[in-house]
Amino acid sequence: MRVSPDPKPSMYEPIIDALRRGAAAEALTAAREAVDAQPEDPAAHRLLASALRLDGDRDAALAAVDRAIELQPEDARLHLERAGLLLDGRQLDAAEAELARTIGLDPNQFPAYILQAQLALARGDLDQADSVIKVAARIAPEHPQVAAVEGTLALRRGDADRGLSILSRAAQRFPDEAILRNALGFAYAAKGHFAFAEQAFRGLLERKPSNPLRAIVADMVRRQGRPGEAVDELLPILDSEPGNPGLRRLVGEMELEAGRFDSAQARLKALLSEYPRDRRTIVALTEAWRRGGADDDARQTLEGLLATHADVPDLWYARLLFEEFAGDAAREVVERWLAAMPDFVPALEARATLHQQAGETAQADAIARRITELDPGHAGAELRVVDGLMRTDPDAAVTQIEGLLAKAGDENIKRGLRQLLGRAFDTAGQHDAALATWVELQTEMVPQRLPLPPLSDSLPALPEMAPVPEKAPGVAFLWGAPGSLVERIALTLEHARMPLRADRFSAQPPRDPVQRYGTPAALVDGSLDPHFLISQWRATHAARRVENGSLIDWLLWWDNALLIALRTQLPAARLLIALRDPRDMLVGWLAFGAPMPFAMESPEAAAQWMARALGQIADLHEQDLFPHALIRLDDSATDPAAIAGAVGEALGVELPPLPPGAQGPDHYAPGHWRHYAEPLATAFAILAPVAERLGYPAR
Repeated sequence: MRVSPDPKPSMYEPIIDALRRGAAAEALTAAREAVDAQPEDPAAHRLLASALRLDGDRDAALAAVDRAIELQPEDARLHLERAGLLLDGRQLDAAEAELARTIGLDPNQFPAYILQAQLALARGDLDQADSVIKVAARIAPEHPQVAAVEGTLALRRGDADRGLSILSRAAQRFPDEAILRNALGFAYAAKGHFAFAEQAFRGLLERKPSNPLRAIVADMVRRQGRPGEAVDELLPILDSEPGNPGLRRLVGEMELEAGRFDSAQARLKALLSEYPRDRRTIVALTEAWRRGGADDDARQTLEGLLATHADVPDLWYARLLFEEFAGDAAREVVERWLAAMPDFVPALEARATLHQQAGETAQADAIARRITELDPGHAGAELRVVDGLMRTDPDAAVTQIEGLLAKAGDENIKRGLRQLLGRAFDTAGQHDAALATWVELQTEMVPQRLPLPPLSDSLPALPEMAPVPEKAPGVAFLWGAPGSLVERIALTLEHARMPLRADRFSAQPPRDPVQRYGTPAALVDGSLDPHFLISQWRATHAARRVENGSLIDWLLWWDNALLIALRTQLPAARLLIALRDPRDMLVGWLAFGAPMPFAMESPEAAAQWMARALGQIADLHEQDLFPHALIRLDDSATDPAAIAGAVGEALGVELPPLPPGAQGPDHYAPGHWRHYAEPLATAFAILAPVAERLGYPAR
């Protein structure tokens, strides 16, 4: 190893001072003078590398640090700098190797461990990150970067509470540590505390403005239900990156979310003209047209694009949305689509759907058979073939489904086919086989489903109804037990563009007491204050994009204990309850499932729960405990106009009916439960008393 004579410290001072001030040109000049004066001095080359890095010349900086390593190969700090340059260039594997050399030369090189841990986090190797940060913690246990990695590690392992605790304590001790505030912002976001996350990221943005940070701030603002402000945050980025298609699309999507339909249309149309195959842009623009009532503009724009891009299926999908469902114009669009893309399966599916809606089942079945020839194993077409057989030859349908089951590999597909097999057995008159198939399937699914919600046994004396405010926002709650076909009411409301919120059934439901199973008991024993419950419910409105407080909240469960809060806090609200004969509901639950992903341990256990739940509905109705409407779907389940009329009457509005066939698969006719009177005798005996209370015959 060659070591140059120790240079005078004064040689470095101009370089270091310029580096501290961010004066790249000045630092470069001084560093080159130092290298010229001391060409064998590794420190001079190291400083030159720092100046070049500041100037943005990473390759030259890497060459300078390589020269310094050549002169002093055992200096761990030089290898650490080289690792940093490699990281700048996204050469992650090479950076990992350089960090390993750094630690090999000096096991106390704390920054190397931090970088190693961060790299491990980036590639998802949480165990490696944990192992490395423990070593770093032994060197500097109180260092803020240790806390940043430990907190981030907890977040990545799903323990947001612990991550937030670690990062909050560290941020209080080191309020100016950028890496801590960054991690803290993500911790707040993971807990759903988007306002705090916004504050953390804004603090960073003020200190060191950058487009990625501004985009994160915009996302936090959007998540608080302020999409218009989020757009305003993004516009400066768009001004500096006008050619960024992803950003242009994102701004258009947020403008759509904010209700700025004209602006969203203009921005997204310009983008689609440049990228006519981009599905996400097509979807966003289609929604902007739909919500802005710009059907004519949609047709004109899409026709123009299809004239030169007739092979883009998403453009055809969008074009069909702006014609009356199953109307002559829709048929004409589908015919042109098939002319442009002959034997294209989605186009054939569209044509089959149009035939189906027009009652032309033979033509729909023929197309389904054609699709199975073009695409053997196509699930939708295979099921349509099965549907045709169930109408004409149920025994053949059973055989067909059993053949599909033998070929299916995916467990989810198998479960769907088994559910369908039970219905085929039912159609073929093999009711014992149908019931056995459904019960076996329900039993297998118990571990993957939610337990049945607990129900309060008795209520304390309910408070008096509060006076109805003069200008209360329109609020309704929708509920129906499994098998009630409540989903058809929800589809009707959604089709009418009513403010329905179905997110309680999503992967990210609102985090309020109305979602939690323990709420009824807490209301009954007084540990949950009714005012607090409704305040928490309202606090989720922004995230749920509720405008002006008006919504129809589709509930996962119902318990009359909620009346303790509703009677005093929301006296203007209304409860909509979907209802059918409870025994038909139980059979429907078995045969078709339900939106509520509840576990059914046995038909008898399900009947016990349903009897108690519907008993509360009977109490509500008989005693008129709260403004409500029982929407009976026994005879109207297959009549979209009747459903729209009943729901509209309950809400005091006029609703358009669903298009034919848009309400989902056919269910069994009223009274179908009698086919199962013998095998389900015990369950039906449990349900008979509440069925009578609700106005249905005992037998």
